[in-house]
Amino acid sequence: MSAEPSTPIRPARRSRRTSGERLRLALAELCGGFGEITQHDEKAWASITFSGARHTLRLNFEGADAVKAGENFVAILPEHEFAIPGQLVADATITSVEHALLPEPRMLVECELLLLVDA
Repeated sequence: MSAEPSTPIRPARRSRRTSGERLRLALAELCGGFGEITQHDEKAWASITFSGARHTLRLNFEGADAVKAGENFVAILPEHEFAIPGQLVADATITSVEHALLPEPRMLVECELLLLVDA
């Protein structure tokens, strides 16, 4: 029998969530699980003193309960205090809202958020 040293097996590292993923999770929670994020664009942003990214998201709310949750989301997003590690939400704006009643109540919301690196 060989007396070769054994190498311990390390568990695979969990990849860290990006700021965009953390933002999507925070928005899903803010929507009460009713809004489906159908589009998310992220664009780098910087000023002389700050850096971060501008996020544009489109959310779909389908059904009467979801539309009610969407209306609440529209009302509270601009003043909501986010808790995203390493990030500061400097601005959160609703840029468009579209309603449809048929074949079922539906609401499409587009929002824009500016996330800055919190040093």
